[in-house]
Amino acid sequence: MRRRIAIVEDDAAIRANYADALGKHGYEVAAYADRPTALAALRSRLPDLALLDIGLADEVDGGFKLCQELRALSSTLPVIFLTARDSDFDLVSGLRMGADDYVTKSVSLPHLLARVSALFRRAELSGAAAPAESVIERGPLTLDLNRFAVSWRKTAIDLTLTEFWLVHALAKFPGHVRNRDQLMSDAHIVVDDSTITSHIKRLRRKFSAVDPAFDCVDTVYGLGYRWKAAD
Repeated sequence: MRRRIAIVEDDAAIRANYADALGKHGYEVAAYADRPTALAALRSRLPDLALLDIGLADEVDGGFKLCQELRALSSTLPVIFLTARDSDFDLVSGLRMGADDYVTKSVSLPHLLARVSALFRRAELSGAAAPAESVIERGPLTLDLNRFAVSWRKTAIDLTLTEFWLVHALAKFPGHVRNRDQLMSDAHIVVDDSTITSHIKRLRRKFSAVDPAFDCVDTVYGLGYRWKAAD
């Protein structure tokens, strides 16, 4: 069965080009020009992955809103922003809305396909049986790989699937430095360094929101990140 990708892009030529390219690589593609049309269709049938532009028709930030609406329908649907907007503010905003990845339209098609494939591989792994060690505890941290749930000092932390796998990659081996390539491999994503950095910042903010003293995600400058043991 072919994977179904939804493209939401208001430029007809760009929309057709991406739909054609993805179709040639074996994907089933559903393309939409605006947020209301896309939302109505996707509510009745969710795709396997969504590619969203940010500006949609007369909605300057329509893609951000659509991402939130899709997240309300599914917490695990892979979402990638594919946009001409390349500011750090937009990147952080996109991840804050729940997207798994953020790429600009200058990205090459092979690189975009690699990022799409990585998210599909992760979806397959998520649907597989959990490993023998399905619950990992590191001091106040608990990760449940059956439910993809995380808690800190017995308080649930609402993480995206990408954020969950990043915490897992770091906390599985406390004290071990994981570079960006290793984190991408462990989290089953293919993203830019800046996207990894933004994900890590969001992780810290989410844990700090329930525990202001949280400091377990340590930056090792020039090398990567590591999970420090908590008191």
